[in-house]
This record gives sequence, C-alpha cells and structure tokens, in this order.
Amino acid sequence: MTRGQAGAEGAPADGGVGSAYLRAYGGRLVGALRWGHLERLWERVLAEPCGWYVYAVGEPPPVEVASPEHLAEFVGAVDRLLRQEHDEDYCGIVYADDMDAPSFVKIYDPSNLGAVCGTTGVPTLPGWTLSRARPVDLASAFPPPGNRYRWWRRLWGA
Repeated sequence: MTRGQAGAEGAPADGGVGSAYLRAYGGRLVGALRWGHLERLWERVLAEPCGWYVYAVGEPPPVEVASPEHLAEFVGAVDRLLRQEHDEDYCGIVYADDMDAPSFVKIYDPSNLGAVCGTTGVPTLPGWTLSRARPVDLASAFPPPGNRYRWWRRLWGA
C-alpha cells in the first residue's frame, strides 16, 4: 500500500457544514496499491455498513446515508467497473484514511485519471467517495482554474 496525498494538496476550511468531509478529503490517505488491498478495504467497509454516504462526484451530494443494501450494491458495481476499465495488474486509484478502519474512501474514475498525483497543480476530482461525514459539492469546493477563461476574456475585451 502507498501512503500520501491523493488529489488535492489540502482542503479549504469552510468552518461549517462539510468541514469534516473536506478535512478528510484533503487529509492523509493510504492507497490500495494491489487488488488484494482493495478487496480487504471493501471487506472492512462492508463489515460496518451503516452510516456511509455514497457520493458520485458531479451529482448533488447525498443528504442521507446509504442503506447497507445500497452500499453493498455500490461497492460491488464500482469494484467491477474498476477491474474492467483499469486493466492493470495493480489498483492504485482507490485511497482511504485508514485501511483497517476506514471512515473516508476516495475512488478515482479510471476513465478520468488526469493528474491524480497532483503533478500539474490542478487536482483531478475523484469519481466517487464513501464517507462517514456528510459530503459537500466538490466541484464547488475545488473549482477549476480560471486561467483560460481569463485569457479568453482578455482576448475579446469582455
């Protein structure tokens, strides 16, 4: 397993609703490097299936926790998707705050990996998160840089 930041270098502190989620999002995460690590992570998540928010980034954040059945359905579906679309002998695109007792899991979409490691300075948002804390809209919390938009506006004098 790998240790380190996944995605954003740090979460903005909103000091209110969602700050626990954003702290977890920007906190230190451990990567499920091998498929076996991911299998053990799913086992840990499903061992305590109550109290998880399942968030598809780009959709409105959920306001209620998922039922244990919905959580199990999601874990099964995302595991199949990752294995089909991330056709590698390693995983490396799922991160958790604690692999033995997770409360936050960040899952990157294999079809939109971008700069997962943050090498461009513009973090790629994950495809999904599982969290014990209520999620906030990540697209609003981490808006894309406005450099091209500003360039375009300068070019046309708008």
